[in-house]
Amino acid sequence: MAELKLYLDLRSQPCRFVYLFAKANNIPFQHHEIKLFQGDHLTEEFENVNPLRKVPVLKDGDLTLVESMAMLRYLVQKYSTPDHWYSSDPQIRTRVDEYLAWQHTNTRLHSCRVFWVKCMTPAIMDEEAAPEKLDYVLAEFREIMIQFEDKFLQEKPFLAGDEISLADLVAIVEIMQVTASGVPIFEERPKLEAWKQRVEEELGSELFREAHEDILNVQEQQLNLLTPEAKEQFKGRLRLFTNAGMWLC
Repeated sequence: MAELKLYLDLRSQPCRFVYLFAKANNIPFQHHEIKLFQGDHLTEEFENVNPLRKVPVLKDGDLTLVESMAMLRYLVQKYSTPDHWYSSDPQIRTRVDEYLAWQHTNTRLHSCRVFWVKCMTPAIMDEEAAPEKLDYVLAEFREIMIQFEDKFLQEKPFLAGDEISLADLVAIVEIMQVTASGVPIFEERPKLEAWKQRVEEELGSELFREAHEDILNVQEQQLNLLTPEAKEQFKGRLRLFTNAGMWLC
């Protein structure tokens, strides 16, 4: 049995890109499913795994990692994955690092805002988000996609050049969170859609669909799984997010 353990909920973006990376590179691991909507992260058992009560978590022998970017870099180094993921060429690697640094307060932040305002608000607060609030977060996200295309993608096949990298992997799962909210972001942007298709083909369409199945069905099937405890926790976080402009995902 694999020593490497990954604690994941594939509705979470960081969990998906760690999962996709491990699967795409045939890295053996034990998959421990943590169901956030059912409050698995609030249990004492999981607190012993990660006192922060967040996913993903990577455990490899005595090593425990709770930050997803560190997990990706660790897996690259330990398993000597193909160079295109995190290139040994310093200029290409720096392009990857530049996007990963930028995305935290841009692609990630604004995709989270769309998802929580449009998709999670009705499930948690039992009412739709105010139209002006939704319009605002959608406008912000669309502006970020303009910057994403103009600054990072440009006319290249992938964000760091001619081959898929960690940057593309992290980017695609964040943007798919907006698709899961019912926003046709790819249909609105042909260049973005063509890039998404290339990323999906590189990862493998079957694996891509498997990783995104739960989040793409979240509105129809998954939100009714929220336990009262998880709902109450998410309600507090949603209020904090919408009032203070913080991101939650």
